[in-house]
Amino acid sequence: MRNRIITGMVLGAAATMLLMPDMDRNTRRRMKRANRYIRNSAEDAYAGMMRWMK
Repeated sequence: MRNRIITGMVLGAAATMLLMPDMDRNTRRRMKRANRYIRNSAEDAYAGMMRWMK
C-alpha cells in the first residue's frame, strides 16, 4: 500500500515538472500550495489510520 502511494507521488511530481515550464508564476504558486495541502492531508490521514489500527 505504501509503495503505491510513493509511486503515485513520484509520478505526479514528474508530470508536474513536465508541465510547470508552460505555466505562469501565479499558477505554479497555486499548484505548490495545493500540493502542500494535499500532501499534509494524506500524511494526516495515514497517521490517523496507523493510530486507529494499533
